Formats: sequence, structure tokens, C-alpha cells
Amino acid sequence: MLDSLMNGFTVLASFLFVLSVVVFFHELGHFQVARWCGVKVKAFSIGFGREIFGFYDRYGTRWRVAWLPLGGYVKFMDDESAASTPSADALKGMTAEERAGSFHLKPVWQRAAIVAAGPIANFLLAIIIFAAIFVTYGVTTQEPRVGTVVPDSPAAAAGVQPDDLVLKIQGESIESFGDLQRIVSLSPGEDLEFQLDRAGQLVTVRIRPKLTEHEDAFSGKVKTPIIGITSKLGAQRTTRSVGAGEAVLLGVEQTKVIITSTFAFLGGLVRGQQSADQLGGPIRIADVSGQVAKFGVQPLLHFIGVISVSIGLLNLFPIPLLDGGHLMFYAIEAVRRKPLSERSQEIGFRIGLAIVLMLMVFATLNDLPILKKWFF
Repeated sequence: MLDSLMNGFTVLASFLFVLSVVVFFHELGHFQVARWCGVKVKAFSIGFGREIFGFYDRYGTRWRVAWLPLGGYVKFMDDESAASTPSADALKGMTAEERAGSFHLKPVWQRAAIVAAGPIANFLLAIIIFAAIFVTYGVTTQEPRVGTVVPDSPAAAAGVQPDDLVLKIQGESIESFGDLQRIVSLSPGEDLEFQLDRAGQLVTVRIRPKLTEHEDAFSGKVKTPIIGITSKLGAQRTTRSVGAGEAVLLGVEQTKVIITSTFAFLGGLVRGQQSADQLGGPIRIADVSGQVAKFGVQPLLHFIGVISVSIGLLNLFPIPLLDGGHLMFYAIEAVRRKPLSERSQEIGFRIGLAIVLMLMVFATLNDLPILKKWFF
């Protein structure tokens, strides 16, 4: 019973920490750019619903923490709701001073900058976290030498042999086994050209990664492109220190890999190569947060970086209600030189709300096995 309670506390604390950090920086991006543009901010909220505690800053903004920790919002002076829908009544009764602090009366480029600042802040947070990890722990690489070749696998069919050293894939130099895994994971069903060093001889083979379902320690059953090799036991590992400049570049590359992998998964989902069962919601984030936290600070920070990129990217999808939906409306407004009618925007936000709710329900249904694991 004590172990279960401690495990539950670890899951809850890790989840709140991970989500609060990511949400705070997302909303801070909106908040800071809004301030730069002269917009009056009424509230900065972490969580939804009834307030747990809060305070007013010298600009009159209410900083609050609420009971439902599944997101947050920045509410501007002339917003009708936390989704930043305009309030026509509020706009009509404004004084000249209040109109100067209005979000919805700002030029379209300023509104777009304020909205885009949230996802951008998520990407910057991830880059900073990854860079800090690289500076602190260095970069560890494992020689891309083949250990075992799984029988009847794509690699076996192509003639790959144990002790082969992978030099290049599709012309890209392979420095570590992680590079090999990254390229293979993004290439389901594609023919890849491998250049191998086999006892001093250059060998070229073509391998098509095969989508294979397996049990992941964190995500449950997942489909991953594999070629059927493992790294050689005892293969050379090297760790080198990196400076701040290189660490930032590596952080950008790591962020890019996560974005590319996400689009690759979504493309596979559309083509029927991936299963929608792999989509998860807050319950899965909580579960993985608790598991990762047990391994220490570095894995937990890395997970925060991954979640930050994912939330930033999700918010850029052109779904009304999300940041990407607002940007879509602003792009239409810039082309038409006038905003969409209130009726059109209202319909759009209702459609967006329906899509978001359906996604949340679907993700929660996918996460039910995790709840079963927790309680039984």
C-alpha cells in the first residue's frame, strides 16, 4: 500500500511539474509579446476553473493558479473568453485609452505575433533544455557496429552481417548507432542505401525498414520501422564535452528531429501504416512523467523538452480554438484586408471546440488501459 501511494505521488507530482513548466512558458510567450505590443492583459492563468491562489502585478494583471491543471491561458482586456474570442460589447464601450490596450484592435501582424509567440516559446524552451543537457552531460555516441542480425528481417534479407560497421545511409554519414536509429525510424517502407565497412571492404546494400509492433516501456504497444539489427555488445562508446554554441545547435537539431518524427507519424497514420492507438492524452503524459522521473533529473528534463515541442507543434495546427486556428483567421484577414464576420468566426470556434473535445475523448479512451494498470 505504501509503495502504491508513493508511486501515485510520484506520478502526480511529476505530471504537475512537467505540464506546469510547459504551459507556463507557452503562456509567457503570449504574455510577453502582448506587453511589447501594448496590449492590456487581464489574467495569466495556469490551469482552468476555480482559482487556488493568485495575485495582481503592478500592471493590473491577475496571475492565478487554478484547480484543473490541463493547460492555461492569457486573457486580454477585450476577450470574451479564455479562447481569446472578441467581445463586441467590450469593444463598443471602450475609452480611447482602453482601445489603445485592446488586443482585437491591434494590427493583424501584431495579433499574429502575439498568438505565434506561445508555440515559439515552447520551441525555445525545448532548445534551451536540450542545450543545457548537452553542456552538462556532454554528447555520448556509440559506434554503429552491428551486433546481431535478426533472422528473416529486412537486414538479413539484404545480406547484413554481424560486425559490419555502418558508414553511411542515403549518403548521410553515420557517427553513432543513434543516427542509424533516427534515419530508420523516419523511413517506413522506403528503400535505404547502406554503405558498410566489412573487414576493410566497402559493401553497399539496400534495406527497406519494416513497420513492426512491439511493446514500449513507456507508451505500450507501438509500431516502429525496424531493419532487424542490434548494436554490438561492448561497441565503443565515447563522450565528449561541447561548448554553449555547439550545444544550442544540437538543441535545435534535437527539436527538429522531434518535429520531423511527429510529421512522419502523422503521415503514417494517414497512410494506414501507424495505429491511432498510439495517440495519448494527459493520462499517458502523467504515466510517462512518473516513469521518467524515477530515472533522475536528466531524463525528466529531456521529457519536458519533448512535451514542449509537441505542445508547441500541436498548437500550430490550423484548428479554430488553437493558436494555429487564430493564425489561419489572421492570414485570411490579411488577404481580404478585413476580418471574417463575427458569425463566421463563431462557427469556426464551435467547430474547433468540437474537434478538440473529440480528440480529448479519443485520447482518453486510448489511455484507459493505463488507468486499469494504475488501479488494478
